[in-house]
Amino acid sequence: MTHKAGFVNIVGNPNVGKSTLMNQLVGERISIATFKAQTTRHRIMGIVNTPEMQIVFSDTPGVLKPNYKLQESMLAFSESALQDADVLLYVTDVVENPEKNMDFLEKVQKMEIPVILLINKIDMAPSGTEGGTDNWLSSIVEKWHGLLPKAEILPISAKNKFGTDMLLKRIQELLPESPAYFDKDQLTDKPARFFVSEIIREKILLYYDKEIPYAVEVRVEQFKETQKSIHINAVIYVERESQKGIVIGHQGVALKKVSTEARKALEKFFGKTVYLETFVKVDKDWRSSQRELDSFGYNPE
Repeated sequence: MTHKAGFVNIVGNPNVGKSTLMNQLVGERISIATFKAQTTRHRIMGIVNTPEMQIVFSDTPGVLKPNYKLQESMLAFSESALQDADVLLYVTDVVENPEKNMDFLEKVQKMEIPVILLINKIDMAPSGTEGGTDNWLSSIVEKWHGLLPKAEILPISAKNKFGTDMLLKRIQELLPESPAYFDKDQLTDKPARFFVSEIIREKILLYYDKEIPYAVEVRVEQFKETQKSIHINAVIYVERESQKGIVIGHQGVALKKVSTEARKALEKFFGKTVYLETFVKVDKDWRSSQRELDSFGYNPE
């Protein structure tokens, strides 16, 4: 029996549902999926294995015009996903302007590999749509067909798992014959510490407003695992003293809430008792320092 394997990279603008789609396809919470834009900062692999195939999915940061070095690194992760894909999934949604970030779209237009354009969030069809839902969706499909004429177009709802089974089947058809690239029991290319940082950062995204979530990075200083439990020390870095005060909150209440929610999520993720200690430190302008970004793993090389 022939074996298929390949890299299926997920790209698109911020907040169109790339991480939600990745989590549905892989069947595990690999990527942070929140309602806030710019949630994914790294390129994250999630691996789907069956006896006859291995699909290596990559979730990438939303494409944007960078304003500081962190965003330059995020864009580099997205652009690197155009270089090594066997199949490219370009994700948009029903409300996005098709001509947003045309520079990136022009690179997708020139690709020779199979491109599947996914129109996500079709469950958000406006009520009382003139001409009915079918006409509304057809007009969106038509616009995208004009921009990416070689792409296959598939309307989906990643949140509601609509169209995802059909997508998996189509990906399997498009994969090249190849032996597996990773061990068949491997779920991702990222170490455990990475997911600790991501889960803590997810809780910060959910519980703080304005610039705080985007000025925060998390480093795991200690990760000690036994058969039944994991002891973790993590440092939450911010850029200014005023941000440190907001993250900690009055009498430490805000930080305690985030830490408690993160600990619960980590216990679910690892299936073990987790003891989590969090600290907050100031690292001025870490988003603009290449040395600091490299130390946090923002290096697409």
